[in-house]
Amino acid sequence: MSRLENHTYDELECGQQANIQHSVSEQDLQLFAAVSGDVNPVHLDEAFAAATPFKGRIAHGMFSGALISAAIACELPGPGTIYIGQELSFLRPVRLGDSLRVELEILEKLPKNRVKIATRVFNQDNKQVVDGFATVMAPSEKVSIARPARPQARVD
Repeated sequence: MSRLENHTYDELECGQQANIQHSVSEQDLQLFAAVSGDVNPVHLDEAFAAATPFKGRIAHGMFSGALISAAIACELPGPGTIYIGQELSFLRPVRLGDSLRVELEILEKLPKNRVKIATRVFNQDNKQVVDGFATVMAPSEKVSIARPARPQARVD
């Protein structure tokens, strides 16, 4: 069984990196719409989306933000991290079937266990789709726990 292990504030170093990958599926868009309440047809209705400048459906911008949150929570710094803030710029649309790579990089260690992290997302063509940075409170105590099973969800 895999484990979740964090990096404490004292262990973090500027330049330290981590990444996760995720392929965007129909279920992702449906579940994100259900949870967030964002039912903008550009995300859910192909005919509507085809008439937009995107020429087809795109993922919710904050879906990429949620993937960044997952990378921070599970990889760097990991379990016990508390989000303080996030700035995001959406550079390109994310489409169904895109394979996304979320890259994190420690930019700066701040007082009171705060850390500034570069948050970047790239598609399968290595084109950057999101750029930003997060400010988090890194954990002060080491944690190593069994990775919880990902909940199984379905869209009715």
